[in-house]
Parts: sequence; C-alpha cells; structure tokens
Amino acid sequence: MTSSINSGRTCDVLVVGSGVAGLATALAAAHQGLDVIVAEQEAHFGGTAAISAGWAWVPGNPKGAAATGDTREEVETYLKALAPDTYNEAGVTAFLDTVAEAITFFEDNTEVNFVYPDKAPDYQMDLPGARIGGRAILPDDADARMLGERRHELQPYLSSYTVFGYMPQVGPDLNKVVQANRSLRAFCYVAGKLTRTWFDALVHRQPLKRTNGSALITRMVRSALDAGVTVWTATPVEALEQDDTGAITGAVLGGVHSGTVHARLGVVLAGGGFTGNTTLRRKHFPHDVTGDNHITPTIGHNGSSAEMAITAGGRISDAVFTPGSWAPVTEFRQLRDGRQRLFPHLRQIGLPGMITVDRTGRRFGNEALSYHDFGRQLLEHDKDHDDTYAWIIADAACMHTYGIGYAKPWPIPRKYFHDIGFLIKADTLAELAGKIGADPVTLEETVTRFNGFARSGVDEDFGRGSTAYNHFRGDPTHKPNPNLATLEKAPYYAVKIRMGDLGSFAGIDVDGHSAVIDDDGQVIPGLFAVGSAAVSVFGGGYPGYGSHIGPALIFGYRMGRDIARLKQRSASRAG
Repeated sequence: MTSSINSGRTCDVLVVGSGVAGLATALAAAHQGLDVIVAEQEAHFGGTAAISAGWAWVPGNPKGAAATGDTREEVETYLKALAPDTYNEAGVTAFLDTVAEAITFFEDNTEVNFVYPDKAPDYQMDLPGARIGGRAILPDDADARMLGERRHELQPYLSSYTVFGYMPQVGPDLNKVVQANRSLRAFCYVAGKLTRTWFDALVHRQPLKRTNGSALITRMVRSALDAGVTVWTATPVEALEQDDTGAITGAVLGGVHSGTVHARLGVVLAGGGFTGNTTLRRKHFPHDVTGDNHITPTIGHNGSSAEMAITAGGRISDAVFTPGSWAPVTEFRQLRDGRQRLFPHLRQIGLPGMITVDRTGRRFGNEALSYHDFGRQLLEHDKDHDDTYAWIIADAACMHTYGIGYAKPWPIPRKYFHDIGFLIKADTLAELAGKIGADPVTLEETVTRFNGFARSGVDEDFGRGSTAYNHFRGDPTHKPNPNLATLEKAPYYAVKIRMGDLGSFAGIDVDGHSAVIDDDGQVIPGLFAVGSAAVSVFGGGYPGYGSHIGPALIFGYRMGRDIARLKQRSASRAG
C-alpha cells in the first residue's frame, strides 16, 4: 500500500536512512529548529545498528576521560599506530573535537542514556596509546513501549544471536547467560529473563525490553519523534533531484510515502555501506572479485547511498587500511523452508577449548583477536585461494560448557544444529578431518601442539591469550590462561566460517564537513554523507568496540548541527 504525496513535500533536511548516523543528524538538526524527514528503505527502522551490540567508541567522552585520565595525545597516538599509512588527521581532529559536545548533547537533550563500563579494551592493546577502558560506551536498556504503536517498526533482533528470543546486554547480563549451565544462580536469572521475554512475545508480539543497539535506536527514534522529526519506513529514496548547477535539491521517494521531497538545505546519505552490493564489492573488496566469496549479516547495506552519490557525480574512496570491518560468519539454512540464515562470530572463538584451522587442518592466527583482526588474518592466509573459509574446531568439553556460536551448550540438544548444517560431529579428529576436507595427520598434529600450549598457558605460535583484550574475550574463571584449554575429549565438533562483515570502511568520499566531493575534489552542493555510507574516519582501522557507531553518532551530530551553515557556505562559493 502506498500513500502518495502527489504535490510534493518540502523540508529543510532529508535524511536517507534511520540508523544511528541518520537519527543523530535528524536530532541535531531538529534541535536547531529545522524541519527534518528521515526516509528509511526497510520496513523497520534502525538498520544494522539495531541488531548490533550498540557500543560506541568515543574517546574523550567526559565521564570516561575523567574516570581513566585518558588524554587526547594518547588517542591520537593509538589511531596513528592503528593505520599509519591512511591516518586521516583532519577527520580525526574533527571527530575528537566533537566527542564531548556530542555525547553531552544526547544525554542532556534526548532520551539517550549511556552506560560507562570500567573495562572495554581497545582492540589493539599492544599498540602505543591503547586503553583498557573509558573509550567505549553502551546505551542503557529501553522499553519498546516508549515508541507506542510504532514499536512494531523497530528492527527485530537477529534471531540467531538471541538466547531463545532474549538478547542479553553486553557485560554482566551476558556473563550470567554464559554461566547459566554452571551456576544455579545464573540459571535462575536467565530463566527469569526468558520467561519475561516469552510472555512479552505472546502478549505484545515482541520482547519489550530492548538492549544493546536496539535500545539505542529505540531511544533515538523516540527522541526524534518528540523533536518533530518525520520518520518514514518502507520508503526508499529512488533518485536524487539535481538542478542545472549540479546542486542536490531533494529526492524522489518510493514505497509507502512515494513522491518528491524538496530539501532546502540538502540531502544527507546515511543509508549504510555497500557490503550487500555485489557490484561494489567486486570492485573494492580484493578477496571478492567474483562476487560470491563474501556474505554479510548487515541490514540495508545494499550500496544505495553509494550509488546515488556516484550518479550525482561523487566517488567511492577505498584509500583505507581495510575496505571493510571484517567478521567471520557461518551460513546455515532454516529447517522449515531452507531460507538462508547467518551467525556472525563476534566473541566466542577466543574462548578456551576451541581453535580455528585452515582447509588443511592447520592453525593460521590468534583466535582471540577482535573479529575484524581475525578476519584480516584469514584474508591474508587465504589470499592465494579463490575462496576464503576456515573451520572452528572444539571438543566435547568445550561444546558442553560454551557451545559454538549458534550451537548452544549443554543442556540444549544438538540434533537441530546438525540438521540445519551448522554443526559437524565426529568421534575422532581423523574422522572430523575427513568430514571437513582437511588432512587428518595435519589436524591431529595441530591439536596436539595446541594442547601443549594450553597446558603451559602460553601460545608460542600466535600469542593467543597474551593481551588484556584477548583475556576480555576469554573465560576469566579458566586458569592459567582464560583463552587456552586442551581439546582432548571426544566427540569433536567443527563449524565452517566464511568471510563476512559488519559494514564497509571504504565509502563515499567526503570533505572535512561530510560534504560529498566529486572526482576533482569539489563539493557537490546540498549532498552529504555520514555513517557507514561515508569513508571511514579511522582510515580503515578498527580501534575498539563501536568503531562504526561512535563516528556515526559524532559525525551525524556535527552534520545536523552545521548543515544550515554549510549550505550558506556552499551558496556563497557558487555565487
């Protein structure tokens, strides 16, 4: 069903996309008294942010800096070391200049509240300037009912990532879930959470408690609606409107609110990256030149923002350290209808008792690195192959205690996980090697060597369990090393992982004010890009938890704050 706006609609700012970047732009612009429309292509608002953990990497936030003594010099040192060849000094300066102001704005003027964990290590703790906490923050939980009837437009959780429908909050809540099969207190805690979740799903048609990225989106949408922002879902932008001078004046919308919108100050592209766009991946992802060597769990990252920018005269910048934020992903099929489902492995492979091996059965890197840095290892290791994949290997003890990703631990029966093609089981390592196409002798040698490291507590090959970040991804109750345990108890299990992502770092090329630029480096008047749609401010480096959402919050805020002034600047240059 469509609701046509035949005569057209005029606003000050048209924002394409309802993720964190788009909503941040809308909130800041509305605070300036501007009339804002947010057009979301999907039936639900929130995009990938709504299914994410909701972290925001925002070094220099007032509470975090005060608690830890973190300094700007340390942050800059860390970011320079992270991606030295693609360090964006102007972009980082703008980012750090605005963090404190933006976070204060959201907490003082919107429904957004943040939680400040004591420990959230930077991903590269061995680099100078890294910090163990104070830089990454989380959204507070939210109740979906704060959205009224529009709560049903909220992006559902990624079902494969929930615990039977319940999405635990990162931190103590998640830790209790992990310990539920080993602690009666944790079991009772989780049972209570599940009971409430199932009751809400039955009575209200969705879990009312929203955590992680869903909580952030819930609070931002509520704030946007309160500020008078028009938020439309199922309304894709089909084309930009461009006048004779090349300036962007509005857009043609399709879907539920089809028609033409005239935007007095401009259009902000915040519709996500291009990791779901085969054509753009083939051009910008070196490992995916055929278009079939990558899978993405992202939502809405179909490259539509990038394509609109290119059509208007813009360009994609891939002058970044890595063109995407990598993540190992397992693909499996819905049992009832064969529909594709995905599980991104963002934490578990750093737990004790599991390793990853290549197609021959040999380890190739540190499994306790961040999902992004682990992905970089896998890409480098498989660079001479047409396909990129590896196997997670675990024994019965590990499977019993932790499970493997979507395959839940004891006491959950495992037949379902075998039936959907997620989990492979064998009585011996040699048999498992045969089932996954690895060399039996190599796999047995790999496990024997790793078991020696696990007993000594030192991984002599790849340094797994040697940094605070590694330990954060392990089990703190396991000794002597929270990331290392032997694989000795049959049966043995395997899960295949392929290369996936959480978004693109290559993106629409922009200037220091998020204005889209053309091949000559000139601004396209009235067109802007923020969030994953734009090229990474960190030069393709992945500094820590929330490296997409942090810049999305900050540059979205800057965009909304400054767009009226930027329009005036653009007009004066044109004159």
